[in-house]
Amino acid sequence: MQTLNKYLKNEYGRKLYKLALDAGFSCPNRDGFISYGGCSFCSEAGSGDFAESNLSANETSRSIVSSTDIPDMIENAKTRLSKKFRPTEGEANYIAYFQSFTNTYAPVDKLRELYEAAINHPDIAILSIATRPDCVSDEVISLIKELNKIKPVWIELGLQTIRDDIASSFNRGYKTETYDDAVRRLNKAGIKVITHVILGLPNESEEDMLLTIKHVIDMKSWGIKLQLLHLLKGTRMAKEYEENPFHILTFDEYLNLISKANEIIPDDMVVHRLTGDGPRSLLIEPKWSTDKKRVLNAINKIIN
Repeated sequence: MQTLNKYLKNEYGRKLYKLALDAGFSCPNRDGFISYGGCSFCSEAGSGDFAESNLSANETSRSIVSSTDIPDMIENAKTRLSKKFRPTEGEANYIAYFQSFTNTYAPVDKLRELYEAAINHPDIAILSIATRPDCVSDEVISLIKELNKIKPVWIELGLQTIRDDIASSFNRGYKTETYDDAVRRLNKAGIKVITHVILGLPNESEEDMLLTIKHVIDMKSWGIKLQLLHLLKGTRMAKEYEENPFHILTFDEYLNLISKANEIIPDDMVVHRLTGDGPRSLLIEPKWSTDKKRVLNAINKIIN
């Protein structure tokens, strides 16, 4: 299995660190364009609970930041990492990661301002953009293709599952064929795609999860993120769990899934994540995931 760290060391000779940014984007699945409330597992931070933001803590309505805010956000995020990461002198050591909510959900001119502010920062080696497959227009792809000539740009797509019935139950808001179409167009444009898959969704079997991974492989996604389902306080899925508890993957079940995924993921696919973190203050289940050292050590024994 080719992990992200292995890939970066082969390509850049060193580890690069992600600077997670919350640029104030919204989501069409929250503002009513598609639906309200978002995906039922998604936190109030739009899956960016650890992202750097200049938004006020008591801000009730989100607004996209100015391009002039991006350098300060990058510097603040670097400072947060400074205790555990010593950058290589004279090198670009970071990945600017637009993480929170849907980071292509804005006019292309606005996207250009923000992306250029990040990609032209001297400490940024790679730009990574998290978004939805139904928010990847041809105009967005054209912009990314242009920026990809300056520095590498990755697009991260939230798929989670290929079972459209389960996707509908957590309010994903699009069918798997929409993901397939976005990946084909991004691949044609030469843009690296990273696909997010959640392991442990309600009513999914082990076979379902492995079929989703196989589908991502078949679609020629360059990278994959395997994310353990975290039940977080304040989400609709947490409320559903409280009212009608569903099965939560055990530690051993998760390790078994990772082992089987390891057997089918090809060596040329870059694995960007094998578990994931949930904020301790919000996490309901699975509680075993808070012992990060134990989890990572067990996973490393499987993949190495």
